Amino acid sequence: MAEKTRYSDEELIEFKELITQKLEKAQVDFDILRKTITHSESNDTQDTSPTFKVLEEGAATLSKEEAGRLAQRQQKFIKHLQAALVRIENKTYGICRETGKLISKERLRAVPHATLSIEAKQNQR
Repeated sequence: MAEKTRYSDEELIEFKELITQKLEKAQVDFDILRKTITHSESNDTQDTSPTFKVLEEGAATLSKEEAGRLAQRQQKFIKHLQAALVRIENKTYGICRETGKLISKERLRAVPHATLSIEAKQNQR
């Protein structure tokens, strides 16, 4: 029997559902992070004594910087998931961009936006 060159339409539908669920959750998480950066919905430093105000402002700045980094990572993850959906529509999803072979289902379930097989990923090192 010849080696499969792409996943079947049924398999692509299964992956599309998985990616869509991850994408919805990622967008919710991104919105939470974005709100953390733009609106501080918790207590602010205005109602504290001057002694602690400097410390709290520093902590708030660090917290916003960390939230900013997390938001950037989340946004990148969302873009990768969206690109994976495009590959599903093009029926090229799950094909390693280095080897041209199918990426294992186990890898795609763990990392649904993967574009490299484990073999190709290991060769990058």
